[in-house]
This record gives sequence, structure tokens and C-alpha cells, in this order.
Amino acid sequence: MTMSMPGDAVQSAATTDAELVVRPGHPIAGRPSRLRLAVLTRAGGTALRILPKIPDRVKRLLLGGRRVTIDGNTLDTTLQLMLTAQNSSGAGGLVASSDVTVARAQLTTLSQYLDPAIAVTTTDFTIPGPAQALRARHYQPDVTGPTPMLVFFHGGGFVVGGIESHDGLCRLISRDAGVQVVSVEYRLAPEHPAPAASDDCYATYLWCVENAARLGADPAKIAVGGDSAGGNLAAVVSQQARDNRAPLPALQLLIYPVTNFAGDTRSKVLFADGYFLSKIDMDWFRANYLAESKLDPSDPRVSPLLADDLSGLPPALVLTGGFDPLRDEGDAYAAALAAAGVPVDHRTYGSLIHAFANFFPLGGDSAVATADFISAFRAHLTR
Repeated sequence: MTMSMPGDAVQSAATTDAELVVRPGHPIAGRPSRLRLAVLTRAGGTALRILPKIPDRVKRLLLGGRRVTIDGNTLDTTLQLMLTAQNSSGAGGLVASSDVTVARAQLTTLSQYLDPAIAVTTTDFTIPGPAQALRARHYQPDVTGPTPMLVFFHGGGFVVGGIESHDGLCRLISRDAGVQVVSVEYRLAPEHPAPAASDDCYATYLWCVENAARLGADPAKIAVGGDSAGGNLAAVVSQQARDNRAPLPALQLLIYPVTNFAGDTRSKVLFADGYFLSKIDMDWFRANYLAESKLDPSDPRVSPLLADDLSGLPPALVLTGGFDPLRDEGDAYAAALAAAGVPVDHRTYGSLIHAFANFFPLGGDSAVATADFISAFRAHLTR
């Protein structure tokens, strides 16, 4: 059920700008025609809906018995078949077009094919941001009394993504962890380069702390979290809260986070192409997020791994995938937090790719891993 808070107008940050700034092109996606996009969307969406219904033995037959093993990790069969279909059709990767408006719409459309139809109560409203009102969605589990809350920041390279693209994951976390979830649409690049996104997310976190009781949440159990770019923002918000002596989050849920814009890693080379998130995608996101920014790539406000001091931060649940180009920097952040004395629960899912948490409706290891980290998240918050 979706409701609107009285007096709150729902407004998307992505649609409030009169004109988009000049932006870098994506050398692979380019600017496909509407017809090509429509064909790829229909084909990709149909495949996503059929894939969970195919028995595992049939998937192996379709793959000719071939398996992919790197660094001792064997790729999940379901994801291998999905990637094979995407790459053979030329639709592999996270970015559909150099036009960010088109890329955003395409991601939202494809995410609807992964809709798991999880029923939780939702309320759409707006939160006061540092520059403009921010659209948010509040998910409420079917439980009584004050519950923990997760302030969720969506992934998408700081350029694409939003409430709708991550609606299914937020519904699952709310229902299965028994927590409130507030998902926010922070300002996106290139219209709003760094640190606009982290400024919005920090303001959202403080607003949720201040309004926890009104929302039915336990003010002492407010966590922050997100996937990929959202994991980066959750880490940055946690550092800002510590540095500003604001109430600390009860937990950081860092799902395959971006942690270092200033360096390369072995996993970025190993999985540069063919594993959904490509090096070209990452370079495009980086250019959009930082090209117009006054921040250096090594600034902790965009590269939390490079902060001088990581002590005194909230406990962290850090998740990484074995076939994710962001694997090594997520592993490095978990290790750095632990070395600084921060309690860390680091879980590596060797068979999975980037965005596996969004692919849980496909079944296979993505569903198993997502259930596992949600269970761990609940356990950490209910102790």
C-alpha cells in the first residue's frame, strides 16, 4: 500500500533541473535509438522473468556444461546464463545510454521485470535537503512497537538509480529483517557533482534520527546502508557523523561498496568486462561524479578508504562478491576498519557478481546470499 504524508509533495530530485550539464559519453552504450532500446528492454525483461523458472540442470545444458572459475570461485549458474545472454545480445552492462535521462529510465524499467511483489506498507514523502526537498519512501514491516530503522542509499554509480530501481530490495529487507526502511533519492551527477549526494544522505540520516519516534522507529537503532555507490555514501555518512559528533549509526550495511576513486585493484582488471558492471561503466560514472566536482578523487568524502582515521566508526556489515570489480576495495575497507578497531562482519560471496542483491528474485546463489546478509543485519540490530 502506498500513501502520501499530509502536506508533503512528492518530487524527484532528478527532474527538478531545467537543463542537464554537458556530460561525458559512454563509448559502448552510445545513444541507441528508441527502437533498439525497446527491443533490448523487451528481450532482457522477458529473459529475467523466465530465468527463475528454468531448472538448474537445464541451465547447465544451455551453457554446454561450461563453468567459469576465477581465483578459486565458480560463478553461479543462474548468473552465468544471464550474463551469457546479455553479452551475446550486446546488452551487457549497467548503462544503456550516454544520455543520463535515458539511462535512468531504462534501469527503472528493467528493475520492474525483477519485481518480487513483496507486500509491505509504504509511505511516500519528502525530506528537507540542504539544497532542495528530497523524495523518500518509508517501508514499514508488519510488527508492533518501535523497531530498528535502515536509512538506505541506492546504488547506480551516483548517476542512475532511485527509489523504484531498489524498491524490491528495500521491501525484502523491511519484511525479512523486521525493520523500518527509509529510501531516499539524493541528487545525482552530473547535474549535481560530489559532494551533493553525500550532503543529501547525511541530511537524510540526521532527519531520520530526529524523527525516528514519529516514524515508529527506535532512535537508538538507526542504521545506514546501501549498495555500490550507496555503500560508499553510507560509509561517508558514518564518517561525517563521527567527525561532527552527531549520533552514530547503530550499524553500517555496506553492500559491495565503492571505497576508493584514487586507485585501481586487481579485481577491476580481472572483471573489467563481461560481469555486468564493466570498467567502462565505472569510468563513465567516475567522470560524471567527479569531473565537475571541486573534490580530489582521494578526498575521503568520495573515497572513504583513504580517510586518515577510521577509528570510532559504527560496526560494519561489509558484503563483497567474488566476481565483482569492486571486490578488492570492499575487502580493503573491511580490513582497514577492523585494523582501526571497528567491529566488522565481512561476508564474501564467491560465486556472485556486482548487484547480486538486486538479482535475488532470479534465485540461485543471489537469493541465498541476500537472505544470509539480511538475517545477519537483523541479528546485529536486535542484539
